Amino acid sequence: MDWSLFHALNGLMRHRDGVQDAAEVFNALAIFGLIGIAGATWFFARPGGSPRSKLAALSAAAAAALALLANLALGHLWFHDRPFVDHPSQTVLLVHHAPDNSFPSDHASVAFAAAFAVLAFHRRLGLVLAVAAAGVALARIFVGVHYPVDVGASVLVGLATAVFVTTLAHPYVAWTARQLGRLSDPLVAAVHLDFARARRSFRRRRIDR
Repeated sequence: MDWSLFHALNGLMRHRDGVQDAAEVFNALAIFGLIGIAGATWFFARPGGSPRSKLAALSAAAAAALALLANLALGHLWFHDRPFVDHPSQTVLLVHHAPDNSFPSDHASVAFAAAFAVLAFHRRLGLVLAVAAAGVALARIFVGVHYPVDVGASVLVGLATAVFVTTLAHPYVAWTARQLGRLSDPLVAAVHLDFARARRSFRRRRIDR
């Protein structure tokens, strides 16, 4: 079942140069874009206002780090060869990768952990990031380095770490956010002020025209 699903999805890449290029680019960049957006939510919070955006950013970072630790533990419990090791002639391999343990996927675990953590504070943005995380998971299959069971396990890892960080560990995350906020708030306040001035200036130019 796992091989059949992998073979069907990965096989979509065969003899399709344009699709292969798109999969390679998405696989290389999407995880960084997702993490960057999750981290940028810190700067959505106005100094002295709701800490929700800061909690979203910090929870995403903590959940992602915890997901990597969970993957280390799970990797010691079960070794799973990568598809290009098990089926070298039948796998469309689009990236260079070491033939190490395939279970679970670090990329997918980090992506889902960050997305689910943000979802706990910002529903719409969290849903967008969850869709992007699903894209990251699929891309790992398309480029030939993970089976569906690997990325399926990563969904559970990401969900579990995000739930832990946003519930049981929430008091510690909130305390850390307050301390870091004291350092970042002056800079964020200045950025918000400059942005507000730029918007007012832009509106005046439009009115003058």
